[in-house]
Amino acid sequence: MQKRFSKNDLIFIGITAAALFAVLFFFSVFGGKKGSGIEITIDGVLYGSYPLDREQEIPIVIDGRTANVLVISDGEADMIKADCPDRLCVHQKAISKNNESIVCLPNRVVVRVTGGTESEFDTIAE
Repeated sequence: MQKRFSKNDLIFIGITAAALFAVLFFFSVFGGKKGSGIEITIDGVLYGSYPLDREQEIPIVIDGRTANVLVISDGEADMIKADCPDRLCVHQKAISKNNESIVCLPNRVVVRVTGGTESEFDTIAE
């Protein structure tokens, strides 16, 4: 019966995995430019624009009820409350880099970071 992996195969897989994790770590830490503000849209319509350098709590009111609450502090925007059933937007990480976003699908709310410098390369190839 023949072995599936030799010692050299395992070394190769380990080195490849370590290199992949190093690249992912590098891009997650150094990958984006810091944004200067956020835009909140509801169903594609601009609700408001706010600077990231001013700490504030923003209630997002839809049809007379406070559907979501966004907090800006320490240069990051974070959704802290939502009245939707799944509350996935509350569990997303705080955003601060250009083009990062928080999305609440049931309430059709999108929060996107704007104002950072654009990279000369696009990350999506067509």
